[in-house]
Amino acid sequence: MTGTPSMPPAAQPDGPSPATSWGTVPPPLPPVQKPSRRKAWLTHGATAFVALIFGAAIGGSGESGSAADSVRPAPAITVTKTVDASAPKPAATVTETAKETVAAKPKPTKRPGPPDAIDSDGQYLVGEDIQAGTYKTAGPENDNFGLGCYWARNKNASGELGAIIANDNITGQSRVTVNKGEYFETKGCLKWEKVG
Repeated sequence: MTGTPSMPPAAQPDGPSPATSWGTVPPPLPPVQKPSRRKAWLTHGATAFVALIFGAAIGGSGESGSAADSVRPAPAITVTKTVDASAPKPAATVTETAKETVAAKPKPTKRPGPPDAIDSDGQYLVGEDIQAGTYKTAGPENDNFGLGCYWARNKNASGELGAIIANDNITGQSRVTVNKGEYFETKGCLKWEKVG
């Protein structure tokens, strides 16, 4: 086909304006009104103010120096799970055994102090080596060759005759009362036990 290029049909005039065609230049646009200077300053000032506040908020959060201030907790996530109610499952049975620990009261211990018995020969300070009081013995030891049992109450441990308060050689059972600060001496006797 030969012919001239197709051209769009001419627009129908809407009113008194002339018809435009495809090759014609459109009419000029109406002039754009510039905003007033006052409005431009207000718009730019408000934008700068918002940017300043936003920048201060971001910068202020980094100046605290605390990791706890900058770390925020993660939002809570709620998960809803639908359970099939047609077949209820049996409830689990939990059995707990409670154990109660009771602290036993300690038995009263014997007050520390000097012993209240004498097992061997020697000289004992009353109140330090033995307790003060009355002691009893069954008599001399069996292997003492008939020498008997000797005891003495002494003022001191010097061994001099002047230090003796009282003494005796016994062949049978005997009792002796000793006072604190004295020395009690025994030789060849069975065990002395405090009886009072």
